Amino acid sequence: MIVNDNPVIAPPGTNPEDPHANPSPVENPKKSRQAKKVGTTETIQELGSTEVPTAKTNIHVMTIIGQIEGHMVLPPQNKTTKYEHVMPQLVAIEQANDIDGLLLVLNTVGGDVEAGLAIAEMIASMSKPTVSIVLGGGHSIGAPIAVSATYSFIVESATMTIHPIRLTGLVIGAPSSFDYLEKMQERVNKFVVSHSNISEKKWKELLYKTGELSRDIGTSVGGRDAVRYGLIDEIGGVSQALNKLQELIEAYKAHKENKGLKQ
Repeated sequence: MIVNDNPVIAPPGTNPEDPHANPSPVENPKKSRQAKKVGTTETIQELGSTEVPTAKTNIHVMTIIGQIEGHMVLPPQNKTTKYEHVMPQLVAIEQANDIDGLLLVLNTVGGDVEAGLAIAEMIASMSKPTVSIVLGGGHSIGAPIAVSATYSFIVESATMTIHPIRLTGLVIGAPSSFDYLEKMQERVNKFVVSHSNISEKKWKELLYKTGELSRDIGTSVGGRDAVRYGLIDEIGGVSQALNKLQELIEAYKAHKENKGLKQ
């Protein structure tokens, strides 16, 4: 019988009884640098920037971009705003104690009428101050979303396409189908007129204007015209929108304090 006098010394962090046990992870500076490099590369690919600036603020920024997706899932190549993502966010913003106001940034071609109108109704029913700004375009059902905020801005170069509701696909040729379209259009009309300074007569004039849009009826309204018609409150950009929102937040807080003192 041969006895080995040389004891086997296990490396630090390993179990001598289990030769297959992994050693305790030791931080490798080279791997850490590689991981950081991969993270930076992914940020550039996703967001076009090496670092995303973050700041503690009492304002939540929400974007309404591309096409507003409703009950039907759009093709993956479409840039969309999904209403099932937006609606829970609006509820969370209303409940969050550290958020005092909402800034809506719009650049949308429109989309699903009922989904867009549902988003607009939720924004209009929020108790916290909201400000919208139209950049690029606030077309079709984007118009009700733009006017749903407490105060609205539009940049001078932006446009808003106003046209009647249209359907794509199979339509049952029955009087009730046309009645449904008419009632849905009336819902949109009432919302826009009641949440902006535009008159019903002017809105319908823009809605049913012929000759301006190719093979269609409607109107493409520029930034200054949108303000002149009363559809949007003011010409302005990001700084004006943020300043106005902070002003509305201060007024909202003062109103709550006065109400609490009276009670």
